[in-house]
Amino acid sequence: MWCIPPAASAEFVYHMEDVLDVYHRPADPQRPVVCLDEATKQLIGETREPLPAKPGEVERCDCEYVRNGTATLFVAVDPLAGWREVTVTDHRCRTDWAHFVKELLDGRYRDVDTVTLVMDQLNTHSPASFYEAFDPAEAKRLTDKLEIHYTPKHGSWLNIAEIELSALSRQCLDRRIADAEILKREVAAWKAGRNDAKTRVRWRFTTANARIKLHRLYPSIKP
Repeated sequence: MWCIPPAASAEFVYHMEDVLDVYHRPADPQRPVVCLDEATKQLIGETREPLPAKPGEVERCDCEYVRNGTATLFVAVDPLAGWREVTVTDHRCRTDWAHFVKELLDGRYRDVDTVTLVMDQLNTHSPASFYEAFDPAEAKRLTDKLEIHYTPKHGSWLNIAEIELSALSRQCLDRRIADAEILKREVAAWKAGRNDAKTRVRWRFTTANARIKLHRLYPSIKP
């Protein structure tokens, strides 16, 4: 279900149309579009050993559990290439974001001219975060390689990385995971399978569609 603001907003409309236009650019190997988001996973351990599945019965777990803290999953997805990266960290602070994006820029995208980065307006999602993690020259180098487009507030459905996080949650994280090391192994296996299959996202909702279906979000122009 789409999350939309309760009232029309010119700022919402601007960011929505900006992102929709980015999604419909022709593929350009030197200017790939990458969507980024993150989520928190609670680490939950068992107080008793689960009873394993057997013919006619599913695995059974005790209703009691133990909390082992949380982990953060940073997700980046290249929807046209069918490629994604997932990194598990202990936190979701500015420096975590900065290191994750640096690994993208210096890894898969080291030979491209510009990475077009789509993400929400979380305060850590800013080139300023590079300056907290790296020296000024390195921070400026990384910043210059990015073209950033922000989804509107209350418009997370516009971020293709949300689709990838939903698939990750349903296919990999829908059970108790006790610690970060297990989480990293499970996520790595899931990521490898998706990348091997080159699972793509074909975004079909356009600016023209938005102006018809979401016309109520557009500010009224008074003469």
